[in-house]
Amino acid sequence: MNTLPSVTVVVCAYTLDRWDDLRAAIGSLRAQRHPVDEIVLVVDHCPELHARSSTAFPGVRVLANTGRRGLSGARNTGVGAARSEVVAFLDDDAAAEPDWSEGLLARYTGPDVAGVGGLVRPRWATGRPAWFPPEFDWVVGCSYHGLPEHLAPVRNFIGANMSFRRAEVLAAGGFRADLGRVGTRPLGCEETELCLRIAARRPDAVLLHEPAAAVRHHVPAPRATWAYFVSRCYAEGLSKAQVARLGGTHAALASERAYLRSTVPRAFARALRPGRPAGLRTAGALAGGVGVTVAGYAMGRARRLAPGTGTTTGAEGPAVRRPAVAGGGRP
Repeated sequence: MNTLPSVTVVVCAYTLDRWDDLRAAIGSLRAQRHPVDEIVLVVDHCPELHARSSTAFPGVRVLANTGRRGLSGARNTGVGAARSEVVAFLDDDAAAEPDWSEGLLARYTGPDVAGVGGLVRPRWATGRPAWFPPEFDWVVGCSYHGLPEHLAPVRNFIGANMSFRRAEVLAAGGFRADLGRVGTRPLGCEETELCLRIAARRPDAVLLHEPAAAVRHHVPAPRATWAYFVSRCYAEGLSKAQVARLGGTHAALASERAYLRSTVPRAFARALRPGRPAGLRTAGALAGGVGVTVAGYAMGRARRLAPGTGTTTGAEGPAVRRPAVAGGGRP
């Protein structure tokens, strides 16, 4: 049997308001059947949370974000401090299943595997809204209908459940600090952009989606609303405009084209079947989500704002199966 690589799990947190979720996240890491080598908790510019965590989590390395405020800076701090071959990321409001670490690490079978991500199941605080289409679960940071159901290469990961060879992240320059979530703003896309850079730097690199490595992601009541749905979709469009400028339109949008051609039309047809509960509202959410995302993308392209403004970043968005193409990187 091959020896699994060592792993540092980085958890980033920024507020005491999610203390119970953070305790559950750390507890799930301590309960792994394959023990993780170290847990690093990076606190993003919140001294009160840093002080409380330093005493509440013995054996966990609690660090302050030494970079720019925001999730990207916190993740880069964790990568810089990690001592293991693989660095994995778990959101502070997610809990890993007991076999999560083994599921990720077992897929690092060769040097071409640069990263492995897993399944993110939503844990709705108030239940899934009847109108909320599973194809849009990326809005709440979770896996969505349309992702591969078995081990497969993908373009990018969902940030709540991903891992990379640490050397690959360092060689690619880490997460862009001018992208990503800061506080409660529903922004992101730093995961997508990093994955694109890894693929561009090493065309032979493989990023694998392993659904057997699963986490449960808390979705609080405010994120189960139409207002949040719309704001996150719009932010996703703004984000993709920024990523298209950074990494090229073809690479940035190849997965989205497949998603719009296949996943969304099938979901729309299912929603309109006779007797489907909340079918019309679900169809409206599908159409509205696409429309708002496209509008955000158009606005982002029109603005052509410089990186660092904080207004052209968004969610991770679709990350579907990526075929090999001739030439440079893969979509």
